[in-house]
Amino acid sequence: MATQKKRKENSSFLFFPFSSNMTGQARYSVPEEQAEGSFVGNIARDLGLDVARLVSGKARIITKGSRQYVDLNRDKGRLVIKERIDREDLCGKTTPCSFSFEVILENPILLYRVTVEVIDINDNSPSFPKDEISLKIAENAASGTRFSLESADDPDVVINDIQKYVLKPSDHFKLEVQSQPDGGKFIEMVLQNPLDREKEETHTLVLIASDGGEPHRSGTVRIHITVLDANDNVPVCSQPVYKADVKENSPEGTVVTTVSANDADKGVNGEVTYSIAHVAKEAKQLFEVNVKTGEIKVAGKLDFEKSKTYQLNVKASDHGGYTDTCKVLIEIVDVNDNAPVINVMSFSSPVPEDSASGTTVAIINVIDADSEQNGQITCTTDSSLPFKIKSTLTNYYALVTDSSFDREVVPEYNITVRATDSGSPPLSSTTILRLRISDVNDNAPLFDQISYVSYVTENNSPGMSIFSVKAQDIDWNQNARISYLLEETQINGSPTSSYVSINSETGAIHAVRSFDYEQIKQLQLVVKAQDGGSPPLSSNVSVKIMIQDQNDNPPQVLYPVQTGGSLVAEMVPRSADVGYLVTKVVAVDVDSGQNAWLSYKLQKATDRALFEVGLQNGEIRTIRQVTDKDAVKQRLTVIVEDNGQPSRSATVIVNVAVADSFPEVLSEFTDFTHDKEYNDNLTFYLVLALAVVSFLFITCLVVIISVKIYRWRQSRVLYHSNLPVIPYYPPRYSDTLGTGTLQHVYNYEVCRTTDSRKSDCKFGRAGSQNLFAAFRFSYTDSKLLRYAVIFSTLDSISFYITCLCIRIQNLKKIKLLTFSDNDMLLYYFTCTFI
Repeated sequence: MATQKKRKENSSFLFFPFSSNMTGQARYSVPEEQAEGSFVGNIARDLGLDVARLVSGKARIITKGSRQYVDLNRDKGRLVIKERIDREDLCGKTTPCSFSFEVILENPILLYRVTVEVIDINDNSPSFPKDEISLKIAENAASGTRFSLESADDPDVVINDIQKYVLKPSDHFKLEVQSQPDGGKFIEMVLQNPLDREKEETHTLVLIASDGGEPHRSGTVRIHITVLDANDNVPVCSQPVYKADVKENSPEGTVVTTVSANDADKGVNGEVTYSIAHVAKEAKQLFEVNVKTGEIKVAGKLDFEKSKTYQLNVKASDHGGYTDTCKVLIEIVDVNDNAPVINVMSFSSPVPEDSASGTTVAIINVIDADSEQNGQITCTTDSSLPFKIKSTLTNYYALVTDSSFDREVVPEYNITVRATDSGSPPLSSTTILRLRISDVNDNAPLFDQISYVSYVTENNSPGMSIFSVKAQDIDWNQNARISYLLEETQINGSPTSSYVSINSETGAIHAVRSFDYEQIKQLQLVVKAQDGGSPPLSSNVSVKIMIQDQNDNPPQVLYPVQTGGSLVAEMVPRSADVGYLVTKVVAVDVDSGQNAWLSYKLQKATDRALFEVGLQNGEIRTIRQVTDKDAVKQRLTVIVEDNGQPSRSATVIVNVAVADSFPEVLSEFTDFTHDKEYNDNLTFYLVLALAVVSFLFITCLVVIISVKIYRWRQSRVLYHSNLPVIPYYPPRYSDTLGTGTLQHVYNYEVCRTTDSRKSDCKFGRAGSQNLFAAFRFSYTDSKLLRYAVIFSTLDSISFYITCLCIRIQNLKKIKLLTFSDNDMLLYYFTCTFI
C-alpha cells in the first residue's frame, strides 16, 4: 500500500472539458521500468465515474498499435501497469515521452482519452564506441597539438544523459569538450607538456563519461599513447676512462677490454659506432676496435720490455653526427712463461677401507723451470677430500690419508693434486690420482621391508612359489653375496621346513605341502639373510603367510539329526496359526567369510503352499492356516547352500506330522518308517539281530518267569486287600486331567521351540542308546493303566527291561511301534512272551 500511495503521489492528473468526440480526458505520469501491476491512477475518481458504472458499462481500453502498457481494473476503477515500459525503447531521445489510449463505456457510449507520460530513470550507463583508443605521437610534438576523440552515448535523457567528461591522468594532456548544435559533444585532447620518449615510451589515459542521474553512472575508455622517437640525444660513454691489463704473450685477437656508449634515442637514432682517433701510429698498429661492439683487441705482438703502457682515444658516434670520446689505458703485464711439472714417484691403489688415518698413498715430485718468485712452488689438494699433502724433502711431497674410509659411501676418489708457482699471475699444473677403496665385510644384509606379509589360497599345489624376500648388502663381491635360510621354528608342533622351503639364492619361498585353512590360518616364519664374508654377517626378518579360505567344505546340518535307523518327526497341531514355527534347521559351515554365509531354501515339499523356510535363519513356518484337509504326514526337503564361488550345499529331510492328538499321529506314524529306503545290508542286519535276540531270550527266560510269578502274587495280594491301584508314570511325565473335547487323559513331553513365542508337543528323540525310551505315551482309564505305546531305538537288553517294567504294572494291552524295521522281529518275540 505504501508503494501504491507513493506512486499515486508521483502521478499527475489533468481533466479537460467535453469535446465533440471525447467525453473527457485524463493525464498521468509514471516512471519507466515499473513492475507489472504497479498503480498508475484512479481513473474512476479522476473522471468522476462510479466503479459500478465502469462495471455495468463494460469499460475497456482501446489502444493504437499492438502493445498495451496499461490495463484497467474495473472492480476498483484503477489503471495499473500491464507490461514493463522502457522509455528508451518507446521514445528514444525524444522528450517528453508519452503514449495515449481511450477508455470506452457502453449504454450509453462514453469515450475518454487517457495520456500517460513515461518519466525517464537513470537505468543506462554511458558507453563509448570502443573499449580502447590507440594514438601515436612524436616526442617532439609541439604543445597545444589537438587530438579528437569519439564521444560516449547514453540512451537516457535530460539530467540522466551525459553531463561531463574527465581525463585521467592530466600530466601531459587536458580535455576540451564543445557542444554541437544537434546536442552532441565534440571532444579534443590537447597536449600541454612535451613528451619525452626516453623517460616514458608509452602513456595510458582513462577518459570517463558521467551522467547526472541518481545514482551516478559512468563509462570509460582507455587511451594508449605510443611516443615516437626523435634524434634529440647525444651518445654518452659509460666510463670516461677505461683501464685494462694484457699479457705480453697474448695472441692476436685477444680481447683487451670493451668500451660502451649509450644513446637514449631509439632505432636508427640510437645506433652508436666506435673508432680509434688521435693516437700514435705504433699504438694504432697494436690494437683495433670493433666498430659495432666496442671490443678492443690485440692486433700485433706485445713486448713488455719495449713499452709497459698504451693510451687509446675511442670515439662513439651516432647517425646524427653527435659524438663522445673516452680514454683507454692499457698496461702490459710481464708473463710467467713456465708452469710447474708434476711427477708421481709412487702410488698405492687400492687401499682397504679400514686403513688408519695418516697412511701414505703417494709420493710426488714437482719442479718449475722459472726462477726466483716465479719458481717457488705450493702443492695442494682438494680440502673436501680426506687427504692432505705433507712436504718431505725439497720439491718432494707425500699424499697421506686424513680420516677413515667407508667404501659403501665412496668406493673411489679422484684426487686432484695442484702445484702452483708464485709468479704473477701464478701458473699451476694438476694431476688426477684415481684411488680405489677395497671392501671389508662391515655391513650386514638388509631386507627391503621390515616385515613381509603374503597371501596364499588353501588347497594349493605343493611346490608352488608363494613370494620372494629380498635383501641387499652394500658390501662388494663375496662380502655382498647373500644366502637365504629359514630359522628353525615350530608351527603347530611341526618344524617350519615341513610347511615351506626357501631358495637360498633367490629368496623365493615355496610351499612344501597343501595348506588347509580350517587347520591352519597363518604361518609365522623367520628368514635369515647371510652374506659370504669372513666372518659372515646376517640379519633376520619376520614373514607372515596368510592362508586364504576356499569354499571347499559343504554346509553341515546340526539339526534335525539325520540318522539311518530312526525317524525324526515334528508335530504341528491343526489349530496352528499362520507363521507357526514348526522347527528350525541349524547348519554350520567350517569355511569362513562369505563361504560360510548360509541360505536356506525349500527344495521339495508334500504341500508347498503350507510351509516356508526362512532364507537366513532356517526357520520352518506355516504360511497359511492348517486345515483338516491337510495330510497328516508332510515331508519337506530343505537345501542349505553357502555363498561361495562355486557354492556348496547340503540337503536335510524334515518329516512333519499334522495332527491335534497323538492317537491320530500313531495311526499314520508307521507309514513314515516305510518311506525310508532300505540299504543293501538290511538282510544281514536282520539275521544278526535275530541271532542276538534268540540268545538273549533263552538267557533271560528263567529270570523273567520268576519275576513275573512274584509280581503276580504281589498284585493279587494288593487286589484282595482293596487298596487303590496307583498307576505307573514314567519319569519326567505328569498326569493331567483333561478339560477339552478329548475323553481321556494324555501324558506327553512338552518341548520349547527355537521361537520363544510358541511351544509345541513333539515326538521325543533318543538322546542316548542307553535310555529306556526316546518317547513314552501312556493312556489311563478308571485309574487303571491299560494301554501303553513305546517308541524305541534301544538295544535288546534295554528293551527287555522296559517290557518287564511295563508288564509289572499289569498292563492289559501293549502296542509297540519302532523307528527301525530291523527291530520288528525282536519286538514280535518280546510281545508274544509278555
